[in-house]
Amino acid sequence: MSSVKSNTTLPEFQDFIKQVYSLPNDRYFSAVDMLTNIERFIMRGLKGIRKKDNQKTKDNLLVAISWFISLMNQLHINIEEVVWQRFPYVCSYCGKKPCVCKVKKIKKRQNIYINKKLRPKTIHDFQNMFESIYPSENRTLEDSGIHLAEEMGELSESILSYRGSHNDKTFHDVSLESADLFSCFMGVFNSLNFDVSKELSKIFKKNCHFCKKSPCECNFNNIINFKF
Repeated sequence: MSSVKSNTTLPEFQDFIKQVYSLPNDRYFSAVDMLTNIERFIMRGLKGIRKKDNQKTKDNLLVAISWFISLMNQLHINIEEVVWQRFPYVCSYCGKKPCVCKVKKIKKRQNIYINKKLRPKTIHDFQNMFESIYPSENRTLEDSGIHLAEEMGELSESILSYRGSHNDKTFHDVSLESADLFSCFMGVFNSLNFDVSKELSKIFKKNCHFCKKSPCECNFNNIINFKF
C-alpha cells in the first residue's frame, strides 16, 4: 500500500504520486492536459475563497497539487531541488527573510547566497519556510488566491513556450515557474492555516484518493468528471 505520512518529504511525495498515478497519467494525459487539470482544481479552490468555503478551497487545492506533482514527474523535474534553488530560505527577488520587496521597492533581482544548512527536510518545513519569507499576516486570503492564479498562468505560458522551442532555456523557465507556483500553493495554505502535510496524509492515506488502488485504476471518465 502506498500512503503519504504527515512528516513526508517532497521527494517522498513526488515518488508516491509517481507510484500511484504515472500509469493512468502516461496513458491519458499530455503535459498540456495536466495543466488543464491543475487549472481546473485551482479555479475550484479559488471559487471556495470567493464563497468563504475553506473546506472547498483546501480539498480542491490538494488535488491541484497532486496534478502539479504529476506534471513535474512527467517533465522529470525534481520539485524539491528547484524550489530550494529558487527560495533558499529568502525571497527569490529581494533575497531577504521576510521579503522587503514592497517596502524597499526592489526593481532588480538580487544575487542570493544559499546556506545549505537551512534547507528544509519535510513538506511541513517548506511550508514553514514560506511563512517566514512571506508572512500570511501581511496579505489577505484573496490576495494569496490571486497570486496563485497569476503564477498558474505564468507556468502555462512557460510550458507552451517550451513546447514551441524545445530548448534548454525555455525548459529552465518551466522549472523556475514551477517553483513559483509551489510557493503560492504554500502561501494559500498558510493563509488558510492548514498544514499541507497533514491534509495530504488524510486524502492520500491509502493509494489513490478515489479508487484506493496503486497504481490508480480510475478510468478516463472517472478522472475528468471528479470534483468535490
